[in-house]
Amino acid sequence: MTERKAAVIGGGVIGGGWVARFLLNGWDVAVYDPEPEAERKIQEVLQNARRSLPALYDRALPDEGHLAFQSDFGEALDGAAWVQESVPERLELKHQIHADLTALAPPNAIIGSSTSGFKPSELTAQGARVIVAHPFNPVYLLPLVELVGEAGQCADAAAILRSVGMYPLIVRKEIDAHIADRLLEAVWREALWLVKDEIATTEEIDEAIRMGFGLRWAQMGLFETYRVAGGEAGMKHFMAQFGPALEWPWTKLMDVPDFTPELVDLIAGQSDAQSGHLSIRALERLRDDNLVGILRSLRRTKSGAGGVIVDHEASLPPVMESVLPVTVLRQVPETWTDYNGHMNEAHYLEAGAQASDRFMEMIGADAAYIASGLSYFTVENHVRYLAEVHAGDELKITTQVLATEGKKLHLFHSMTRGDGTLAATMETFLLHMDFQARKSVAPQGAVAEALAQYAAAHRGLAMPDGAGRFVGQRAAQ
Repeated sequence: MTERKAAVIGGGVIGGGWVARFLLNGWDVAVYDPEPEAERKIQEVLQNARRSLPALYDRALPDEGHLAFQSDFGEALDGAAWVQESVPERLELKHQIHADLTALAPPNAIIGSSTSGFKPSELTAQGARVIVAHPFNPVYLLPLVELVGEAGQCADAAAILRSVGMYPLIVRKEIDAHIADRLLEAVWREALWLVKDEIATTEEIDEAIRMGFGLRWAQMGLFETYRVAGGEAGMKHFMAQFGPALEWPWTKLMDVPDFTPELVDLIAGQSDAQSGHLSIRALERLRDDNLVGILRSLRRTKSGAGGVIVDHEASLPPVMESVLPVTVLRQVPETWTDYNGHMNEAHYLEAGAQASDRFMEMIGADAAYIASGLSYFTVENHVRYLAEVHAGDELKITTQVLATEGKKLHLFHSMTRGDGTLAATMETFLLHMDFQARKSVAPQGAVAEALAQYAAAHRGLAMPDGAGRFVGQRAAQ
């Protein structure tokens, strides 16, 4: 069994998302799907994933794994540590597939099913070895995956899923549709009635969600949102105030409208009018760009899914250093570009600031050091914009120590695109500060020693081109 190989059985929307999640986190992936268009569809999913998933992070993901499309079931499974079944929701089909998976997969491999409705007891009724591993679309961006099944297998599965940036939620007891889809089903049923009874259109219902409670749910969920709604008195006050409403005849959750051709046509027609002018791929790209922006906002406060990204990023392997340390290696997110499609000038400064922060961590002036009351403060920056950078470009920054004199630190950041083009430089001057004394002081101890080592290693290097320049200075002829 290969420690970092996944086999994906079924290459539809969900299967393709699983491929992208594992592949872009450095796993080799083998795909088995006899459908003739499977490879094309998965490559299109990967195209979206490559422009969005790395954009969540301020550090580079591992090198992409190897992708293979297998026509032989056994070859796809050979050496896999994780096997993910994502075939259509037909129990007889899943029984057939899982009988083969149980017989052919490595004995220590985790076998997960993407099923949104079937319980583990139904999947294992004929002796299969499988747990439910139910993700959410797009799998490569949304971290939640519901795990249901044998406790030991679920615990092993959770560890693997965390390593690829997902949030495993182990469901305590098996239940139809697990947890999240039961909540979605409740909203879906109400929405069908609202359309059927001509209370609202599909677009108006979507607006009610995305303009209102959807924004709250992304960061706080349901119960924490209602806790805040209770004011200073908290959840008990909220429940006392709104609990009686549960007895009012608001909901039709116990009743479902007849799924007639007329209802289907009504909803499909409204949906086409709402967004039929956009292709599915265009809608996916729009969705992914918006998700990246929302998730990057959430990571600033470590709220909800943002905390998962922060924790996963901290576990990523550091970039190997040369004489000049690599202080930034990342993909440029769509949110860093402007109306021209180029990286906005403010984000060149942000990237340089990230390089300074990373260098501080390298010499030991990290979060714990700052908590002790010491840190470096930026006094002056000079940025040169030398080449265009676009969303999706790799951005690499190396940092050279130009001078260290007591409390002063002089750094030079060189920013290159993935093709090796020098895109920008940022020269920065910092002072070491004591927060409590509110004055500049020289660093001491391990930080001073680490800084001295870098300064000695860089002392013999040539002064980088552009160092010491000022605004308006002409280039040498």
